[in-house]
Amino acid sequence: MTTEQITSSVLLATGTVVALAALLTTLARKVGQPPVIGQVLAGLALGPSVLGQLPGDPSALLVPDEALPFLGVLGQVALVLFMFSVGCELDTSLLRHQGRAVTTVSVAALAVPMAAGAALGWLVVGTDLAPEGIPDGWAFPLYLAVALSITAMPVLASIIRDRGLSGTVQGTVATAAAALTDVVGWLLLAGVIALAGPGERAPAVLFGLLACYLLAMAAVARPLLRRTSALTGPLRDGPLLAAALLSGWATHALGLHAVFGAFLAGLLMPRLADGTPDTELVSWSARTGGLLLPVFFITTGFSVDLGGFGPMDALLLPALLVVAVVAKLGGCALAARLGGRTWRESAVIGALMNTRGLTELIALNVGREAGLLDDRWYALLVVVAVLTTVMTGPLLTWFQRGEGRRPDGHRGFPRPPRPTESKGRTMTPSGNR
Repeated sequence: MTTEQITSSVLLATGTVVALAALLTTLARKVGQPPVIGQVLAGLALGPSVLGQLPGDPSALLVPDEALPFLGVLGQVALVLFMFSVGCELDTSLLRHQGRAVTTVSVAALAVPMAAGAALGWLVVGTDLAPEGIPDGWAFPLYLAVALSITAMPVLASIIRDRGLSGTVQGTVATAAAALTDVVGWLLLAGVIALAGPGERAPAVLFGLLACYLLAMAAVARPLLRRTSALTGPLRDGPLLAAALLSGWATHALGLHAVFGAFLAGLLMPRLADGTPDTELVSWSARTGGLLLPVFFITTGFSVDLGGFGPMDALLLPALLVVAVVAKLGGCALAARLGGRTWRESAVIGALMNTRGLTELIALNVGREAGLLDDRWYALLVVVAVLTTVMTGPLLTWFQRGEGRRPDGHRGFPRPPRPTESKGRTMTPSGNR
């Protein structure tokens, strides 16, 4: 194909998926689902699982093989900007409140799914169920352990807002625990990918370079970001966008995925005096990353062929789903109960923490590029990520049955005052999506 033909194909595919994602996102909201479900379904609908099943394979006409790599690059840029916004919107002030419950839920949200995922990974390594081409040993079990422990912080925040749980015990504990597990989970995933890399650098050299990068980000980049964030308009937006992209480039050059650098750049962005994110900055970065994010779902959709599942996959998929749900929802609910919450509150917190959404899809994309997942396992885990997100709304409705309404008309239990709140002080809203 010529450059003009590739450009035409990229524009057609981008416009189509953005329009279809907007339509399906609207429908998803009407049935009580988060927007990411509509975006994922748009990507799957345009791929071989749906459109590709029609006579003449319209999906191949919409996105020729020659154009797919260019869409992949565009999708990666969108991912970098999105992960920058995820880092920006983490409300670090939440980590200082509801300490006992947040600590126990965070530990359970990581430890229980990781233990279950590692055990399942060890069981399949060396068998016909294992992904093709993966090395024997610890790499795949460790990756699966981390992947199953991830919570979709942006989707969770959106569900909490839509369900009227903002400011409740459940919403506060789940948001704070998800923020903490997001940071730890991505750092663990970066370590797994680094150790499972192609071996171009010795592990000691790689981690030494990574330490230098982290030091440079903390000592040099953070002060510059603080000064830049105080500016307005293009004087601020351009440098911040460059910081996200260059930080992504740095981690990619180290042999990690670019999303790690983008997430860290967002995490280092200055907060307000009380530790909450700058709502204007969060809004800007979220819009920048969200505009082209549906393009990522084209590459996701073309990597998933639901019609290619075999008889063994019909057994493996329920096993993955049970392990993912029981470990995450059950582990977090039990931890919340041990942290002093009621059983109903604990069940709601567990359901919220079980939301995987887009963040899980990004982690799966990272694993596939690192050679730890083949197309079959990637498709299986995409289905798990979608199903665990779809079930969040119905589970919350079930757990909140018979629950009285608060004076403001929302369901849930009011959050007790923060220890730092005092008379005459105004708290700044977090601005989480």
